[in-house]
Parts: sequence; structure tokens; C-alpha cells
Amino acid sequence: MKLPLVLAALCCGSALHAATFYVTVAGLGGEPDYEQRFTSQAQEIDKLLHASGGDSKITTLYGAQATKANVQNALQQVSREAKPNDAFVLMLIGHGSFDGYDYKINLPGPDLSAVELASMLDRIPATRQLVVNMTSASGGSRAALEKPNRVVITATKSGNEKNATVFARYWVEALRDTSTDTDKNETVSALEAFTYAEQKTSQFYETQKRLATEHPTLEDTGSGDGARKPSPENGQGLKAAQFGLLRIGASQIAANTPEKKALLDKRDDLERQIDLLKYQKAAMPVEQYKQQLQTLLLELAKTQAEIDK
Repeated sequence: MKLPLVLAALCCGSALHAATFYVTVAGLGGEPDYEQRFTSQAQEIDKLLHASGGDSKITTLYGAQATKANVQNALQQVSREAKPNDAFVLMLIGHGSFDGYDYKINLPGPDLSAVELASMLDRIPATRQLVVNMTSASGGSRAALEKPNRVVITATKSGNEKNATVFARYWVEALRDTSTDTDKNETVSALEAFTYAEQKTSQFYETQKRLATEHPTLEDTGSGDGARKPSPENGQGLKAAQFGLLRIGASQIAANTPEKKALLDKRDDLERQIDLLKYQKAAMPVEQYKQQLQTLLLELAKTQAEIDK
């Protein structure tokens, strides 16, 4: 019996030694409370990313530096440096607007539209991309940003949810709280961070007994409205589950050692194959699924043992 997924898992080296480029932008607050909040959230993300270790290139813009020109320059720099097997993460914090046609993030000086942003992102060679738009009206940016191999997370389900959001607060918390790592592999995936932040956002409105004015969604198929609860049943969440956002625990230290980093990359690749297999389970014979899963799990266990030495 052919085992294409297993062979791909054991032989694939495309993810090995790949770099991750992070660009975080905290836009215009408009008043002191929001300015301080947005800046603090961007600074906290920056600190957490630097602590994560590994081959990461991090750019963080906030306050007067978060201009359209500086965002363009940062993304152009990524376009020049990134390679196809690299990963790219863009995180947007602040206020957004939507006029029924186009979304814009509010920045000091000219605002930046979703259409302009999408054009810049399309020039970045990295084939694995994640955009986390945590602004108000961020759902209005989804149609312009979504693309195959790009995970798009928005704090609101549409551009009509225009109130200031709390999602960013819980996204930062997700990167800081080790309980976010539900599969205990010492890597927080985009799906794990989204699930954590979405649940905390919902709980916030329930606890405050307020009508929810934001409904976070995740879209990673390249089209559609996304989902609040991504799963194999609705087809959303596979690429997000495979997208390692940052390392925690012992993996942070290991990621700075070339030999251990190679093993961590191999483990990540095996886990991506296991996630893919789960999404394909319904279309496969049961025995074939079990055999492929067992082979992957055995190889994963061997790799983890090497990491733990």
C-alpha cells in the first residue's frame, strides 16, 4: 500500500531551517487611553517574539513610527529577504474603518487600505503567511486579504462591527499563557492562539453582560467568510494548526542550537502531516488512516526523544 503522506513527512525538508518574519503594527489611537493600550500591546508582542528564539526577524511599529510609509518599507524589506520556504506573520492593532467597499487601518498620516496591503503581501515570497487583523471593522479586510496558503484572522466578522475590539488583549494573552499550547508540543500555533483569544473574547462579553460587538473569525482556505470554530467539519483551521507562531518552554532554548533547531523543524513537519491526515480521515479507508497515523506517530516519538536528549 502506498503511503504518500508518510513518505512526505519523512522525506520533506522544505520547512527545515526556514526563517519567520514578523511585522507588528499598532495604529493611531486617537486618544491617550487607546494610544497607550495599542503601544503596550505591540511592545508586549515584540518582547514575546524576541524571547521565542529561533531564526526570527522582527519589526515592530507603533506610535509616530507606525506610518503608511514605514509599513510599506517594512514589508518591502521582507519581500527582499524572505524565501519561499520562510514564514511571514503580520499583526495589526488599533482602529479600522469600513465604508462598505474598502477597509482601512488608521495610521498617523495617510491610512492604509486592505487592497493596498494585500498587494504588498502578494509580493512577499514566503508561501506560509499569517495575517492577524485585530482592529475594529477588521472583517471588512478579509475579502481583500484571503488567499491560498494565507491564514487570515480578524477580530470582527464583518466591516460593520465598528466598535473598538478587545480581541487584541486576548491575542497577546494567548502568546503569553502556556495553557494556549493545548497539544503540549511547546509551540503555540495560529489555531491555538485564535481559539484561546476567541473564547476569551466571547467570555468577556458574557461576563460583562454586554451585547457582543465583535465576533472573531479565522479563514485559511483562500475564500469564504471564515469560521468562529474552525474544524475538519467546516474545513477551516488546517493551515492555522500547521502554522507555528512561537516557541515556548524548553523549545525556546533548543531553537537557538543548530542541531536541536533541525530536530524541532522535523518535529513541526511531522505534526503538520498529522494535522493534514486528520482532515483527510473522512475520505480514507480506516485501516489506511490508522497505518499512516501510526507511522507518523512513531517517527514523531523518535524525533522527540532526540530533542529531549
